[in-house]
Amino acid sequence: MTQADARQRKVTDAFVSKRHEVDVLVIGGGPAGTWAAISAAANGAKVVLADKGYCGTSGATAPSGTAVWYVPDDGEARERAKASRFEMGGRLAEHEWMDRVLAQTWDNVQQLADWGYPFPVDELGQSQRTSVQGPDYMRLMRKRVKESGARILDHSPALELLVDDDGAVAGATGVNRQTGETWLVRAGAVVIATGGCAFLSRALGCNVLTGDGQLMAAEAGAELSGMEFSNAYGLGPAFASVTKSMFYKWATFYDEDGQKIEGAGSARGRGVIARELATRKVFGCLDQADEQVRAWMRTAQPNFFLPFDRLGIDPFTQHFPVTLRLEGTVRGTGGLNVTGRDCTTSVAGLYAAGDAATRELICGGFTGGGSHNAAWAMSSGFWAGAGAATFARGNRRAASASLYHTGGVALQDTAAHEGIDSAQVVRAVQDEVFPFERNWWRSADLLADSLGRLDALWLHLRTRAPARHAQDAVRAREAAAMLATARWMYRSAQHRTETRGMHRRVEFTTTDDAQHHRLLSGGLDDVWVRKHPVSVRELGSVHSTHSTPSISPARPPGQPHDSASPAGRPALTGALA
Repeated sequence: MTQADARQRKVTDAFVSKRHEVDVLVIGGGPAGTWAAISAAANGAKVVLADKGYCGTSGATAPSGTAVWYVPDDGEARERAKASRFEMGGRLAEHEWMDRVLAQTWDNVQQLADWGYPFPVDELGQSQRTSVQGPDYMRLMRKRVKESGARILDHSPALELLVDDDGAVAGATGVNRQTGETWLVRAGAVVIATGGCAFLSRALGCNVLTGDGQLMAAEAGAELSGMEFSNAYGLGPAFASVTKSMFYKWATFYDEDGQKIEGAGSARGRGVIARELATRKVFGCLDQADEQVRAWMRTAQPNFFLPFDRLGIDPFTQHFPVTLRLEGTVRGTGGLNVTGRDCTTSVAGLYAAGDAATRELICGGFTGGGSHNAAWAMSSGFWAGAGAATFARGNRRAASASLYHTGGVALQDTAAHEGIDSAQVVRAVQDEVFPFERNWWRSADLLADSLGRLDALWLHLRTRAPARHAQDAVRAREAAAMLATARWMYRSAQHRTETRGMHRRVEFTTTDDAQHHRLLSGGLDDVWVRKHPVSVRELGSVHSTHSTPSISPARPPGQPHDSASPAGRPALTGALA
């Protein structure tokens, strides 16, 4: 929808049950959203955080453990850490951003320790900080959000963004899923931290991740980046939602006759598993783990074993069926394009963090669960919150200033009487994005074939009647967001005629140096794609094209600045203590 369309739909008080006026609205309550809320509050902002679920328990991080890209500034350690992912991601990452995230993550993890997060200690008494347990982590983050003075709206999905007369984002509207009440937040700036889109594939913690924030942002005019890098599939038992794949390093994979499948594996051999699954069942067994590793697994990821224990399966000795579940942009790298060091987007007043934003800046075209994504959530959330607070301070609007709706599908009046069949739309989208032959491997004919149906379905939704009830509106917007995400990622995939990162084209099996660029995308009725250059410098060199310093939490006494940071980072002395 265009800004002109939005201005024809001026916000009135008629439909609003609850109204809030704040400096910063954060949409999403996972790691990125909670860091953004805490950071905005530490910068003096009045903050509301609206979560689709219950902040602290919903989303991909909350249910389980996750690794963190936590690397000491110790000689060549960070250079090695960067080099590994730089090549894997097709050399699309930008070293300055990797430096910034590594430095900020180091600070934020220290902050977690200061707040009392129970990092384990090894036999030498050293704190081990390369991973966090989701339940403990998010419980602590919820507590810190509340202690910061921010208000949390649980079970309150946002439905659309609001803009002012200048087209700057100025708040959002939504509903409370438990009461059915509508809410409106007028804000000086908004942070989108709604996570990625996993297409309701039943992957663990991803039932709330349907691309809602990206749809809302695109309706306000925001652009996306890296949407072709969206075909991440998580490996897990066919009978469970757990797609934590680290333990499959010790797995052997077998066919239905019990014969080992050569080349199959969790890391480099997942494509072999995909090919086998296209025609027959595949089984796994963690039979390469010795007794010591087995004991460690039980303590490291207890929920990994719950589905096995319920069914009486010993995964170390018995074969069990496995599957690959599409996790889309959750473990992919595509998302809203970040245009500044404070994670601003191409729309004034709108910021993006975590999986809702592109991770190309630190991962290029390949990432996975946890690690880099977890570090990006901490860092981008922190920067976005601070950036939004600064923007809000400098752009205070009168309480009487007009606001305008931007939401289209399922929210805008049409001449139709028939509403959206959300379940049917979801199934139609899944039929196009789940099959390995359409998404794991991409080809010109099947991309065009899928887009023909997806584009027609979008135009159909645009003519349907708006949802009549709150729950219907939430489901319809989820379905529309999934559809929009599928169209952005397949249109971008058409334009990348090479294989790079996780994007695989069957007609173009090699990487083309002439396509060493990012692909920006956007639009709703008409999806567009254009090239964008990558900022490149050699590993280990010191260079920065930006002069605005980032900010970091207060440091313990005597702890020096990390030399990998491209610019000094003044501490918020005591603000987050």
